[in-house]
Amino acid sequence: MTDPIPGFSKLTKEEKIEWLSNTYLANNPEAKNILQQYWNPNANLQQLHEEFTENTLSNYYLPFGLAPNFLINNELYAIPMATEESSVIAAASKAAKFWGKRGGFKAEVLGTQKIGQVHFMYQGDKSKLPDFFLHVKPRLLETVAPLTKNMEKRGGGVINLELRDKTTLLGDYFQLHCTFETKDSMGANFINSCLERFAETFKAEAAVYENFSASEKDIEIVMSILSNYVPDCIVRAEVSCDVKELADHEMSGEDFAAKFVRALKIAEAEPYRAVTHNKGIMNGIDAVVLSTGNDFRAVEAGIHAYASKDGKYTSLSHADVRNGKFRFWMEIPLALGTVGGLTGLHPLSRIALEILQKPSAPDLMKIVAAAGLAQNFAAVRSLITTGIQQGHMKMHLMNILNQLNATPQEKEVLVKHFKVHNVSHSAVEEQLEKLRS
Repeated sequence: MTDPIPGFSKLTKEEKIEWLSNTYLANNPEAKNILQQYWNPNANLQQLHEEFTENTLSNYYLPFGLAPNFLINNELYAIPMATEESSVIAAASKAAKFWGKRGGFKAEVLGTQKIGQVHFMYQGDKSKLPDFFLHVKPRLLETVAPLTKNMEKRGGGVINLELRDKTTLLGDYFQLHCTFETKDSMGANFINSCLERFAETFKAEAAVYENFSASEKDIEIVMSILSNYVPDCIVRAEVSCDVKELADHEMSGEDFAAKFVRALKIAEAEPYRAVTHNKGIMNGIDAVVLSTGNDFRAVEAGIHAYASKDGKYTSLSHADVRNGKFRFWMEIPLALGTVGGLTGLHPLSRIALEILQKPSAPDLMKIVAAAGLAQNFAAVRSLITTGIQQGHMKMHLMNILNQLNATPQEKEVLVKHFKVHNVSHSAVEEQLEKLRS
């Protein structure tokens, strides 16, 4: 059993790697070199990356690619994507090309408000709390004025502040439910700063409120934190065309539309399918969110919660056919920023936003939603025609060849071979053995 190491954070990067190599990687003589290979030779850039987080040993690279030809609201975009998964960028690009010839993607932001909450416990007379809240609300807003001043100049700030009784869910539990507009900033730090100021003032004012008894004055603040569930920060993306334009793989447009709609109905009805269906949407969304320096974990959490908003996990996207017209759409919550945070610190994130023509946060919401819808269309299209493995595994071929340590010459031969043969790990392994023998 390994002994705990005191003061690990105070060690230099080299000392951390040395300890790690001796303690957990003693049987891997290459580990130290691998970690050091990924250091950036530019010392300033390496230091910048190290300061993003703590106890940094190296950099973990992801491919930074581009999906071109996205026609969104009649404007052409090339969308940067950071992803390690084979076929994501190819699929998105193929879908973008398909819909670019059919009017492109239409996207609309339906709301941009975000939520934060002060969670607190109050054991006194419940009837007194609403009066206290009305009494203290002007003071609460006054105390955050220095924090909201600059945000209000940009058209944002605190939109609403209300008291919510949650005692039916948990005894003595109440909250200050706060609505914010953060404009082009994702706004997490702004929201959390306001909430903590609300909490401090709320507790202090309760302690001197004359209508509270001595015990009622002691309100317990449990926590003050933004919510990553943003059902009022919504974007809608849609594509549509005449059914006859959907003819695909020797399948008529009518048959394609019917199968596509049926596949979506299954995802709406069956949670086991819906999770994988929505994961396909997130393949496109996460890749753009990550490339632009936004918080993909927050986006994931909020979107999957939204998929359960009606009490059952279901598909985020929907399709129908009416009067000979095929429609495919989704509405999703997206809390994104184009200023502040990593968007302004990471050099590649800045490049990504420049590629996207320096969008506002609402414009980025539209772009990300279109990327997610494109990814979903490509996946469902494959599922109802050739099957998911044919295209996906061909894109995965190079990963398999690298796992099998194929040489450049072997890769060239096998790529040609698998242009006309189905790809699987065992099939690639077999052909490589034949080639080598």
